[in-house]
Amino acid sequence: MSLSRRRLLQFTAASLGSARLAFAAAPAHGEQRLAVVMLRGALDGLAAVPAVGDPAWAALRPAAAGDASPLPLDGPFALHPRLAQLHRWYGEGTLRIVHAVASPYRERSHFDAQQLLESGGTRPFELSTGWLGRALQAAGGRGVALSPALPLALRGASGASSWAPTREAPADDDLLARVGQLYDADPQLGPMFRQALEQRSGSMAPAAGGAGFVALATQAGRFLAAPDGPSVAWLDTSGWDTHTQQAPRLARLLGSLDDGLAALRAALGERCWATTTVLVMTEFGRSAVLNGSQGSDHGTGGVAFVAGGQVAGGRVQADWPGLARAQLLDGRDLRPTLDLRALIGPVLQRQFGLSGARLAQDVLPGTPRPLTDLWRA
Repeated sequence: MSLSRRRLLQFTAASLGSARLAFAAAPAHGEQRLAVVMLRGALDGLAAVPAVGDPAWAALRPAAAGDASPLPLDGPFALHPRLAQLHRWYGEGTLRIVHAVASPYRERSHFDAQQLLESGGTRPFELSTGWLGRALQAAGGRGVALSPALPLALRGASGASSWAPTREAPADDDLLARVGQLYDADPQLGPMFRQALEQRSGSMAPAAGGAGFVALATQAGRFLAAPDGPSVAWLDTSGWDTHTQQAPRLARLLGSLDDGLAALRAALGERCWATTTVLVMTEFGRSAVLNGSQGSDHGTGGVAFVAGGQVAGGRVQADWPGLARAQLLDGRDLRPTLDLRALIGPVLQRQFGLSGARLAQDVLPGTPRPLTDLWRA
């Protein structure tokens, strides 16, 4: 389950090299750049950004002995300790956190939720193209998805393409965790399997996080920083479906997300970072109460992140619904109080210079009132 030194070097060269991907001369789209990171599988927003000051928090998510202290934010919120780089961005005012957010979807199917989020509609399969693809097409821009196939979000744009290094498909994290539970009591197989998982966590597996996501984020930054490069980059990571043993898995995943976003900024350079917006989102949240396997199940309200050199950050934006049992949606989920499209809309307007009417008509039909004051004046 570990990579040979030769395979590791081959993957690193493919991921971190210039990739020799030829782009035609860019149209006049200004200096703005956009990177969208999709966390497939549903990030537990209450684990990433815990509401430690909510009166119901301690009973809802009792801290385990030895857990690292979360990093303080404003109000009742904190940040997972593995998001140290993002915490630094928050302190310098370049990260805004949007909590208790969700798409219009209220069921719990990954497939339907991702289709709805990427298409930008009000119900699954209402639209067959993506909001980012429609925006690119309307503005005449170009975008690249760092994935083996073009995601739905970029469909509908003639200027959209995909790029990915050759790699083997990663094993599913939830399956590995379940196999680990079977082997855990075996005095011989248990330690061997845990060692194999530790070796895997450091391997180059882009879709499941780890060093591979850092490689892809670095390449995305290089594409966006190139004078003749695209104005938009889309990145996927998977493995966020944490039904079992959530704490150690999220620690690894959030750490790789944090490292990858820092690598993206470094590859952009401070000049390009100053005009770049980074949007991090997931298809839905997870249940507020952990299950019997110390994981969380599919939920509703979650969290999104917006970062960039001109983002008016240093704050958590939330119409906080509370975590008492009577305040939870269906008695189990964080209740969403903000439509994720209200965040996507102003990001697209800034990136492409779309009017509110053009946005509502051609890109995000039925979009709610957009959030304001996301960027510094």
